[in-house]
Amino acid sequence: MRATSVGRGVGELRLCALLRLCAEAPRSRRVPIVAARSPRLTLGPAARPPAPGTVDAMPPRRIETGDGRAALAAVAAGDAPRPATATAVRYLLQLLAEKAPGNSVEMRVPPFGAVQVIEGPRHTRGTPPNVVETDAATWIAVATGEEHWTDAVTAGRIVASGVRADLSALLPLRP
Repeated sequence: MRATSVGRGVGELRLCALLRLCAEAPRSRRVPIVAARSPRLTLGPAARPPAPGTVDAMPPRRIETGDGRAALAAVAAGDAPRPATATAVRYLLQLLAEKAPGNSVEMRVPPFGAVQVIEGPRHTRGTPPNVVETDAATWIAVATGEEHWTDAVTAGRIVASGVRADLSALLPLRP
């Protein structure tokens, strides 16, 4: 059997041929086919990442205190490289999550990280009702006490929505 078609790529031709073979096979010998993101095909169960909360899911990497403080020092010195800024932001988010564990407020610092904090009603799908979002420089300044929460909110550098989204009682963090 040969699959031919004008205007189709090699991957599509192989897929067409494989689908025809599977359709013609007796039911007892059929194998499920899952198309991966690449042109290659995966036979058998789909290779999906494990669901959160399952045994196979990896916990987030914990940033050690020394590494976090070194990243904060590099950022404070000015002109820190992007990896140092990312580590500093994630370290401060980690400290916030340790200080106020919970799932009712989502603290976002795009593109570096987000955590869910503060006890209360848990959200599971879509945009949570209590969201705080800011940039990396503002988050580092507020979390370390260089700037007050209310000043950053008033200036529009922090966008906080929801009745639980006021984190001023938790800040500054003491790294």
